[in-house]
Amino acid sequence: MNDEREDLIRRITETQRDLGRLFAQQRSSLFDSNLTMRQFRVIMLLSAEGSASGQELAAGLGVGLGTVTGIVDRLIAQGLVSRREDPHDRRVRRVELTTAGATLVADINDTGAGQLRRIMEHLDTETLRNLDQATRAIRAVADKLDSEPDQ
Repeated sequence: MNDEREDLIRRITETQRDLGRLFAQQRSSLFDSNLTMRQFRVIMLLSAEGSASGQELAAGLGVGLGTVTGIVDRLIAQGLVSRREDPHDRRVRRVELTTAGATLVADINDTGAGQLRRIMEHLDTETLRNLDQATRAIRAVADKLDSEPDQ
């Protein structure tokens, strides 16, 4: 990789890190929730998938089923997820977000989107066009990489 590309990647990465720190200083339901990182990942996986079995969660987190059971138990105690019998296989228990869990995810997403929107409202139209093009390109590459088998 040439020096200019490496420098641009470094600067963009640093800017994203700085924005993350700035956003972290804002009031957010995420920081008020007392969730561990693994609990947060379960919440986000369930938000994306709708529901998941313990085995699916374990695979998504890269941990054992016993670890997932403890994480889910703590999330149930917080009222953020529930377990139910899988309608297609009664031996399987599915985990899904409760209304409170879905509200938490929506609040987290809305807070971040609101902060980003507030910043973008101060950008000129040409900069917004360029940002739109860049974020679409990033998304396309991310989708492509996500669809490739793990190497």
